Amino acid sequence: MRIYCTKDYKEMSRKAANLISAQVIIKPDCVLGLATGSTPIGIYDQLVEWYHKNDIDFSEVTTVNLDEYRGLTKENDQSYYYFMHTHLFDRVNIRPDHSFIPDGTCEDSEFECRRYENQIRSLGGIDMQLLGLGRNGHIGFNEPSDSFAQVTHCVDLTQSTIDANKRFFASEADVPRQAYTMGIGTILQAKKILLVASGEDKAEAVKNALFGPITPYVPASILQIHPDVTIVADEAALSLCKL
Repeated sequence: MRIYCTKDYKEMSRKAANLISAQVIIKPDCVLGLATGSTPIGIYDQLVEWYHKNDIDFSEVTTVNLDEYRGLTKENDQSYYYFMHTHLFDRVNIRPDHSFIPDGTCEDSEFECRRYENQIRSLGGIDMQLLGLGRNGHIGFNEPSDSFAQVTHCVDLTQSTIDANKRFFASEADVPRQAYTMGIGTILQAKKILLVASGEDKAEAVKNALFGPITPYVPASILQIHPDVTIVADEAALSLCKL
């Protein structure tokens, strides 16, 4: 596990974007696992900037997203489909038929989870998976639990996650209560994992994930067993860690 401590969010975003860019340059037809939320926005902005400078080409890249809210249409401005198109897909030359996100409108959860898991496998797996970190230690929408979910599944969101995400919605009542997410087992099959974190409010989660016991009550702690994990976090997020 490699840990890079950056001064602030801007430097964190640039460092993480540089690692993703290097992956694309080394393997132009790579499969990138992508994340949503506020933390990756700066990373995507940096990648877009480099794309417009002709420093990076996404024409052969395939992307698969970690998760999607269940019940939101693609047109809903809080869906992760909308988020990805707003922050990355519509701003670079990623082919529409090479980007994959769970279908939040599918009412048959077993079918959709099986379909998405098979989609990932059909691509030969993920070369680099980008992850954010929830305040309760969740990755994707894998919430604290008494076991690690293995494959793509439908999850009931915890109140802490609903509280963290309600700022993006008109009211808490509008926040979906379920989501489709890659399972922990699916994430661990990625060849490389890049975890990013920023801010003092993530410090406890970072400490527990990187240096605490491996437990499904801190889902990100399972990353300790992966052979190729890179952490990029700012000083505030790493403030409780002794490096």
